[in-house]
Amino acid sequence: MATTTGAPSRWNDAQLDAMRHQQDPPADALVADLFAAGDVDAVNALMKTLSTNDVLPPESLPASVRDFLESTAPLPPWADPAKIQAGEHLFFRYGPAIIANLHCYSLPYCYAGRKGVQVLALTSRLYSNPTRRIIETAQMIVDVMRPGGLGALGTGIRTAQRVRLMHAGVRFQIGRYPGWSTAEFDLPLNQEDMAGTIQSFSYIVLDGLRKLGYALDPAEVEAYLHCWNVVGHFIGLHEDLMAHDYADAAALSVRISGRQFAACPEGQLMTKALIEMMQHEIPGNLFDRVPALMMRYLLGDHAADLIGVAPGHINELLTLPIRAAAHITSDLNHDSTILAKVHELFARALIQGIILVERQGKQIPFSIPTELLQTWGVNWRP
Repeated sequence: MATTTGAPSRWNDAQLDAMRHQQDPPADALVADLFAAGDVDAVNALMKTLSTNDVLPPESLPASVRDFLESTAPLPPWADPAKIQAGEHLFFRYGPAIIANLHCYSLPYCYAGRKGVQVLALTSRLYSNPTRRIIETAQMIVDVMRPGGLGALGTGIRTAQRVRLMHAGVRFQIGRYPGWSTAEFDLPLNQEDMAGTIQSFSYIVLDGLRKLGYALDPAEVEAYLHCWNVVGHFIGLHEDLMAHDYADAAALSVRISGRQFAACPEGQLMTKALIEMMQHEIPGNLFDRVPALMMRYLLGDHAADLIGVAPGHINELLTLPIRAAAHITSDLNHDSTILAKVHELFARALIQGIILVERQGKQIPFSIPTELLQTWGVNWRP
């Protein structure tokens, strides 16, 4: 993980401890009211809709849910359209690398958090298999960061609202699950865990691009973080847990990982499933070693050990056939752009594999605008 220097961090344990006992009152109250009204079927139907639909068909939702969606749809007053556009431009250029970093850095970062990963493991068992949840997470990133995704007519706001309601439904059901221990794990999907998730999609992604040798414009970096603060607003994250800038985000990530990272069977099992998913979805075996090597390089040995990533060194990529495909001739220790070339090839293959993945004979929906596919050089035919 990156470390920060200079001024002391504004993040402290007392502040984050308190956030572990806060969730999302407006969304949680909505679901609780449905249940209190005796409308158990409505709660179950809501969870089914959220789990199986890429969009929220308003006609199938209770009136109170439709009202909630309408009232929470506007951008927050502090949102800067120019920054949002600049953040989208970074995604336009580096989308495949960002999606690959989701798989090899962001998700493993979340799996290393012993308390937070309990919810991920439990919901994977309750609602669907891990592969579907991973692909849905990638779809969320595309929806919110595609050009215009956070605009009035974009897909991002509705997607983030869907995630927020799903979180509320999960909290409601886990709160009544006999195997959940609040004393051990704190409240499920609490504010600190939500902040860590937003960090994994924002700062951690950017940190991964930096480690891999991608050229990043400082203004676009800050704009990308701003976009994810906006997304955080739509999923119910408290503004006190939104990073002000890159250094602030790095400090928050270091603080959360220092507090929450610990080995546990759930994190190790989910990491194993993630690696196997990537190996399965990319045709052939050319990239089989890449996921684990990338995870260990990006996370660092300590975090990689916690989640059970196999030992290895990133220089192993120079011994793989992918080296010839990337026209690599230099030493990774002296030319970081080599790693970026390997990563780009892996990222495009991963996206193509995800698009074509089939589950029980049916494709798991994963939609990327044609303009982005063409820009990213992903070859796919429907």
